[in-house]
Amino acid sequence: MVIFSGIQPTGRKHLGNYIGAILQYVEGQDRADPAIYCIVDLHGTTVPYDPAELRQRTRETAALLVAAGLDPERCILFRQGDVPEHTELTWLLSSVTSVGQLNRMHQFRDKAGAARDRVSAGLLYYPVLMAADVLAYRAHEVPVGEDQREHIELMRDIAVNFNKRFGETLVVPEGNIPKVGARVRDLKEPEKKMSTTGGTPAGTIYVDEEPESIIKKFKRAETDSGREIVRAENKPGISNLIEILAVARGVAPEAVEADFEGSGYGDFKRAVGEEVAAWLAPVRERYLELREDTDAIEGIFATGAEKARAIASEVVADVREKMGVGPVRTPA
Repeated sequence: MVIFSGIQPTGRKHLGNYIGAILQYVEGQDRADPAIYCIVDLHGTTVPYDPAELRQRTRETAALLVAAGLDPERCILFRQGDVPEHTELTWLLSSVTSVGQLNRMHQFRDKAGAARDRVSAGLLYYPVLMAADVLAYRAHEVPVGEDQREHIELMRDIAVNFNKRFGETLVVPEGNIPKVGARVRDLKEPEKKMSTTGGTPAGTIYVDEEPESIIKKFKRAETDSGREIVRAENKPGISNLIEILAVARGVAPEAVEADFEGSGYGDFKRAVGEEVAAWLAPVRERYLELREDTDAIEGIFATGAEKARAIASEVVADVREKMGVGPVRTPA
């Protein structure tokens, strides 16, 4: 089984990224053959950005992944822009992707807003590039957060459409969305997901944040009416904290509910903050060591890109052959 996922280099990585994606990446290393992960710097060019910051954030994101437990000897970790097969496959797959599908994507509508006619074409094409990222490796599983479900459905449609038109070539992937913590919520506005752009600074926990700051934010987290520490639709704040602590402890949410039965919200919030801060501390410490070692990170990227291209180039060659692009492929 092949696992593939990509992660944006824009912005500091928060607890939602860590629980919804990064932990899955680490777990997938021992299940896949191979597990392939990339820092999607090309996706970062679809909105206004600073080139120097994009490069820096790309290296920092790789450092964080390694600090969290990714081992370049057990997986393929690379920078998307180092593998040109992604962009070629994006163009080839555009022939089986409708403009209507892209216009209906929630992420495009949300980011474009009222300025839809003025945003970059890259933002509209973002989901096709995301599909190419995955389909280039004939990946079977894509670990993502709940908010990426729509993109998974589109890439599945693209693969199915291609195979129907040109013959069986691409693997139709499945999304792997965690059952607990798939949508970590903002601590101050729990009706929203935790986000570096759409969330609140006081409600966002960063993986590289100092422990004291993490504890303070949890202590000030918004809760709900009543005193019961249970998950319920009318208790988004407490439900969020229960799921976060369950992931940090590696237990079921029911175990957290049982452990804090009869406790008050104040004690519960303090306990969650302290445990999450301790849980993230080793990752933070390792990340701070790695992020300044540019040569080591670039070495990981170079090795990973070589391995990735060896796989993706074969898939793109198959796609070109089926589509009649370029000369007839000569058997090896």
